[in-house]
Amino acid sequence: MFRLFPASLPVPALSAGHGGSAPAGHRFPWSLPPRLFASESHDDEWRVTSEDRLGAPTGTSTGTSIGTTPRDTGNGGNGSGGGPGGGNSGGPFGGLPPRRPRFRMWRKFLGSSLAILLLGTCVAGLAAWRQYSGIVAGLPTVDGLRSYQPPVMSRLYSGDDRLIAELAAERRVFVPYSAIPDRVKNAFIAAEDHKFWNHAGVDPLAIIRAGLTDLTRGKGHRPMGASTITQQVARVMLIGSNAVSFQRKAREALLAMRIEQVLPKEKILEIYLNEIYLGDGAYGIGAASQAYFAKPLDQLDDAEAAVLAALPKSPTNYNPLRYPDVARMRRNLVLGEMVTTGAISREAATAAQAEPLIAKNFHRPGPIPGSEWFGEEVRRELIERYGTQQTMQGGLNVHTSLDPALQSLATDALRDGLTGYDRSHGGWRGAVTHLDGVKTSQSDEEWMPLLTATARPSGMLDRWRLAVVLDSGRGSVGWAEGGTPRHGTLLARDLGWMRVFRALRPGDVLMVEPQAEDSHVAIRQIPRIEGAAVTMDVRTGRVLAMVGGWSFEASQFNRATQALRQPGSSFKPFVYLAAMEQGISPSQKFADSAVSYGSWHPSNYEKDFWGATTLHDALRESRNLVTIRLAAHIGMKSVAKIATDIGLVQTMPHVLPAALGAVETTVLREAGAYATIANNGQKVTPTLIDDVQDRDGHVVWRPEGLVLTSTPSGAVPAPASPDAAIFPAADQGGAEGPATTPATPPTPGQPAMAPGTAPVIVAPGQDSNPVLADLRAPVASPDSAFQITTMLQDVIRRGTGIQAGKGIDHPIAGKTGTSQDFNDAWFAGYSADLVTVVWIGFDTPQSIGKNETGGAIAGPIWNRIMKTALASRPSLEFRVPEGVTLVRYDTGRGITVDAFKQDQTPGESANFSGTAGTGELTAADTGAENLADSENDMVSSAGPQPAGDAKPGAPGAPAAAQPNQPAGGDIGMGGLY
Repeated sequence: MFRLFPASLPVPALSAGHGGSAPAGHRFPWSLPPRLFASESHDDEWRVTSEDRLGAPTGTSTGTSIGTTPRDTGNGGNGSGGGPGGGNSGGPFGGLPPRRPRFRMWRKFLGSSLAILLLGTCVAGLAAWRQYSGIVAGLPTVDGLRSYQPPVMSRLYSGDDRLIAELAAERRVFVPYSAIPDRVKNAFIAAEDHKFWNHAGVDPLAIIRAGLTDLTRGKGHRPMGASTITQQVARVMLIGSNAVSFQRKAREALLAMRIEQVLPKEKILEIYLNEIYLGDGAYGIGAASQAYFAKPLDQLDDAEAAVLAALPKSPTNYNPLRYPDVARMRRNLVLGEMVTTGAISREAATAAQAEPLIAKNFHRPGPIPGSEWFGEEVRRELIERYGTQQTMQGGLNVHTSLDPALQSLATDALRDGLTGYDRSHGGWRGAVTHLDGVKTSQSDEEWMPLLTATARPSGMLDRWRLAVVLDSGRGSVGWAEGGTPRHGTLLARDLGWMRVFRALRPGDVLMVEPQAEDSHVAIRQIPRIEGAAVTMDVRTGRVLAMVGGWSFEASQFNRATQALRQPGSSFKPFVYLAAMEQGISPSQKFADSAVSYGSWHPSNYEKDFWGATTLHDALRESRNLVTIRLAAHIGMKSVAKIATDIGLVQTMPHVLPAALGAVETTVLREAGAYATIANNGQKVTPTLIDDVQDRDGHVVWRPEGLVLTSTPSGAVPAPASPDAAIFPAADQGGAEGPATTPATPPTPGQPAMAPGTAPVIVAPGQDSNPVLADLRAPVASPDSAFQITTMLQDVIRRGTGIQAGKGIDHPIAGKTGTSQDFNDAWFAGYSADLVTVVWIGFDTPQSIGKNETGGAIAGPIWNRIMKTALASRPSLEFRVPEGVTLVRYDTGRGITVDAFKQDQTPGESANFSGTAGTGELTAADTGAENLADSENDMVSSAGPQPAGDAKPGAPGAPAAAQPNQPAGGDIGMGGLY
């Protein structure tokens, strides 16, 4: 029902006049406004009937007077409006049309707006839900952060636990939360996230503030960040993207809230401080502290901690090494924020802001000088075993066998040997470059800028200097030393040597080495010839030193492990070892006489013949023809088996030139093979790694073969000497080493323990003794190996290796090696505890010079390494196996000492029957039917060929002379001397 609100005054009753209408022209002062509607009412106030509202037909009357009640309604007369009989005056509104409700248009507008708003809200909600579902569906799990292990660089340590190298894709030093100083934590919280300890992953107020700031700054600026530390952890650890997008920020926020539910605040802060990139290649605060201040975290003060906390905003722009002024301004802002958070007092902040910003360049621990090849070989081995990711980011602690002092010694010895050869064979090749404008008696200010701008040649040693010739007549040169000009004069002998090949002129740039005496300098040049050297422990196979060439900077190719070269005559001891294994004694004689097969005419280096020659003399003097006949007698198959079992080669053809060293091997393999002989036939595998530990310090790998265990005291055989020791590095028992675990002495000529047999491990106690059990497979019997060692001792004492033994008072054995056409020069030798192999040659095989043998070139380098290495070690005799007898006798070419087994007669030579009674070798004897047409063809031949039956020629009878053989014969393929 509707009320007429304006009609609130009392209205007097009206009498029905003429028709119940008011007098003509009279207006009631309280009459209704013309546009108001009358409405129904159930009280006695003014009202309008439905006819009035709807409009009555003409000639009818409502029959109701204004101001009357339904009960007072009467019939009107003929007047209008009085009753049913009234006229057609139209009622109290004078016949006006009915009025529409107020604000109808506004109500329609509001209703439509509300409907549209509701519909839009529903659509937006559905779209938001769909977007949220898409974001949530692609979110990574945060459970992996519970067991967070950051990528940590692996470290290589030498044998004396010195850090020699770091392997890292990201340089990171992990610091646990408990070890992070409070000042560092507070600095980062003040700089990055004031409310870190209070929010639930996101900071709404910071987001609103950043949004308003971005709106006022306009376009062209990077949006202001509002990410909390937790959001940064989510981005770095889980999202891995820095794309500026709403979707990425939403993912960050959702992940941050999840992280807060899973991890405590301390763990979140630990992850953040160890993961964040802080510039200069440093990941995490531990690496950054070293990179910028060269000190650990616990030594940083407030100002330095603030410098680190300033870096996350822009590691490049706030780098204190590059932009110290900008970094200092940012540092002071961080210190002010630390005051705001209550981390430090205002006074402490003021004092810290007054400190100068002094950053120090951090030099990453690099390889020990000259050990780059060793470290690179270890890195390759780790990648092969564990993969790149684990090697570079797994935090491995790798303890290597490297001896830094011995490594430096081997590097210097090899370089000096290469320099000496280059000076005597190559001559001076001229200046590095020439500086125009440099004249005699020029001031330092004129030539210094030109010289300092000249690039150093690759391969130039650190102790060398680039110098410019100032006076060519007197040999006066100038160079820079730490930015200071220095002057000197070339040594007279160098100046004369240089002028033989080329003339000097002012402005020539030379490589020189300042001398300790006076102000003289020595001329230097990078040699073209290369070399390699390996020194290792005889008993354990631990590689103590490895040099892979002249300079790792110039060439990373490791010639000790990667270069396949022909060993030449250094292969011969393994032919003789195969013969000793077949029971042939060192005093057995074979014919040293000419022999030819088709176009192959092997001969001795000296191009002479000795006739019947003992194996001892033949090995000492490296007689090729005796070696060929010996290989033919025992069969190339047995030679190949020894060579492959011992690790010298992987495969080899069954042809006689292979017996002279026409096979391919590496320096490291040959060192392992010679170590096996020195170890009395027990297989020795070279190893560069002692053990590998994971980031938690657990040993995950160590070399196999040697096991330190315990045995009952009664089971340990008595040592060979009072000085016998157990630990292999201090082996006092000779080449064979300490006794192993068998309770009974081993049978002579047999290994102490069968391969693959595990030692009997006894719990340590008062009745047990520590024993180093050797589980490695035996390649040859100790008796045969010792026979070879005895013969090789005479090689150094009075044979081809005499230069290698000069000045060494320890018992040593060794063998020279020179390959076909003098392409390779070798010397391989050992003492009772060390083995060293040296190789010299060009990267592209070519002659190193006529008559340049292994004894003459490689021998002196070997001598220098071993002489110095053995100087600090006790003198050890080679251990004589049980049942072997040392006998002095006359070989026919002098008195010598040899080792003989129990069933051998010292000095006796068996009478082998010849072939067809002629004493001349045939193809069936030698395997000549398998000979290739050339050395290259032989080396590349696929797979071994079966050897013919071995039928020796008569050792004492010379072979029939070949009618048209050149004088002295061809040296042929393989070893020379």
